[in-house]
Amino acid sequence: MLAAANAAVADGAAIRWTDITLVDGRVLRAAELQRQTVVVQMWASWCPFCAKQNPHIQKLHEAGRDRGLLVLGFTLDKTPQAARDYLAKHGYTFAAALSGPQVERWFGKRRTLPEVYVVDPAGRVVFREQGEMFPEDIAGLMRFATSK
Repeated sequence: MLAAANAAVADGAAIRWTDITLVDGRVLRAAELQRQTVVVQMWASWCPFCAKQNPHIQKLHEAGRDRGLLVLGFTLDKTPQAARDYLAKHGYTFAAALSGPQVERWFGKRRTLPEVYVVDPAGRVVFREQGEMFPEDIAGLMRFATSK
């Protein structure tokens, strides 16, 4: 069972997106996710490493949103309100949803925070990193954008 739960985190693993309800109430449709590269970050408002990384994730979101790159955060916060408050306090506008069983089926159980994955338009995991990334490494994820 453990191997099955963590199998999706391997490079090349296939992600079959479903609709995702964001903490702000909007819904990201699976069809939208399948048309672009998705940078997924696992985070929490109480995580000090996430607090250091999130400003760079926001910059990636701003730089990539018109270039076929969608930033999607899954928070381990207990309530949508906690996540909304954190996002608003810091001016973050990247898409965010609560983590849950479906996210664990896609990416496996959390081993650390933050975690970053890149899923290409074909639904394959093409990059993964556990733990805080350097700002230049986050900026380098633009290489996965589908349009220049």
